[in-house]
Amino acid sequence: MKSSEAIKPISYLKAHASEIIRDVSENHKTMIITQNGEARVVLQDIKEFEKTEETLALLKILVQSNKNLEEGNLRPVDKSFKGIRARIKEAGLNDGI
Repeated sequence: MKSSEAIKPISYLKAHASEIIRDVSENHKTMIITQNGEARVVLQDIKEFEKTEETLALLKILVQSNKNLEEGNLRPVDKSFKGIRARIKEAGLNDGI
């Protein structure tokens, strides 16, 4: 869907709500709803919303990793796994690890 087709006034939403929801849901679309000529809300398929949330979470992890790298907060992999194994052993969850 072109961006120009994805922008609708709130009056259109009011008149075609079930049709819009069906279209957005079935076709995994995103629609921008305007009020008084200004963008106010985004109507998005739930699966697309979840993908966006997952992407944002991964980006936050990446930013934090880069920050840790810049600050020198690093630990060698073998040392990290040794610590993880020790915590697993302490918790009594070491079934063949």
